[in-house]
Amino acid sequence: MEIMVNGQPQSMAAGSTVADIAEARELVGKGGVAIAVNGAVVRQADWPRKRLEEGDKVVILTAVQGG
Repeated sequence: MEIMVNGQPQSMAAGSTVADIAEARELVGKGGVAIAVNGAVVRQADWPRKRLEEGDKVVILTAVQGG
């Protein structure tokens, strides 16, 4: 299936979850990461249960520390 991740098309296997995206990008277990699907933030505890569907728009945000 095709989804959009941060504005870029990405192919994912049918039945993929938000956790699958996080694992592929090595984001699991890191703090300061938020993932939204179609404009709704998905709590990190729900990543393994949130299934993605064809055409979903995913936005991944990471906190950046500055000074």
